[in-house]
Amino acid sequence: MFEKISTLLEMIKFRHTVFAMPFALMGAFLAARGVPGPRPLFWVVLAMVGARTCAMGFNRIVDRRFDAANPRTAGRALPAGKVTLTESWIMVVLSGLLFFFACRQLNPLALRIAPFALSLTLIYSLTKRFTSLCHLVLGVALAFSPLGGWVAVSGSLNGYPWMLSLGVLLWVAGFDTIYACLDADFDRGAGLHSLPARLGRERAFKLAVFFHFFAFVCFAATGFFSGLNAVYFGGIILTGGALFYQHLVVNPRDLSRINVAFFSMNGFIALTLFAATWLSLLTMG
Repeated sequence: MFEKISTLLEMIKFRHTVFAMPFALMGAFLAARGVPGPRPLFWVVLAMVGARTCAMGFNRIVDRRFDAANPRTAGRALPAGKVTLTESWIMVVLSGLLFFFACRQLNPLALRIAPFALSLTLIYSLTKRFTSLCHLVLGVALAFSPLGGWVAVSGSLNGYPWMLSLGVLLWVAGFDTIYACLDADFDRGAGLHSLPARLGRERAFKLAVFFHFFAFVCFAATGFFSGLNAVYFGGIILTGGALFYQHLVVNPRDLSRINVAFFSMNGFIALTLFAATWLSLLTMG
């Protein structure tokens, strides 16, 4: 049983929850103007784990035939037969129920927006079948992370820094566009849609630079409109450096170091922005 659970968690790259979780906590800390109480913090974490597990499990299920045909993804658990379709659906349903239960424990508004937020994460998995703007759909889905954290603590949308969600949207769209370059040829041949498949890797990379530049602007504006101090903007400088490095080490002709850009740097960006927010609020008293 332990081995099966480990395989399922590896299938959905559970450790990559680090991409969205810090932004949910960032929204919660901004709403509380400091560290939220243990109760909302606990349920926010469970809600994020439930939502991401549900969405990633659903993605693996609906993409299993494409994954089996793609040499890069043929070794994933479902196409390789390491887990069954039934086991995968059980994980999806249970994690979805966990998400709704966690939202119910928070407040009425959190529960009301929960179906819309989860639906977006599920719909994303189908968008490659009909639009090359799928990366932006994923960005919109993850943009609910800080919004959800804010609502979990405040129970309201009043005062929410919308530039933060816009920044997350553009940041996600940028790195997902870069990552999609790995499958540009396969997607084109399989009739799937992505920006690299439609525009080619060169132009897709340029568009990713555009997304990331304006994501940086939005993250900086979040600090300004939220009244954060110089500590936060120190984190913004580190974020800008990580975004620049990401585009420095990966280019359309050499994708060999894409894991550094996609996993290491993006995890660093999310954690840095959260830590900078926390320390800024702490030092402001």
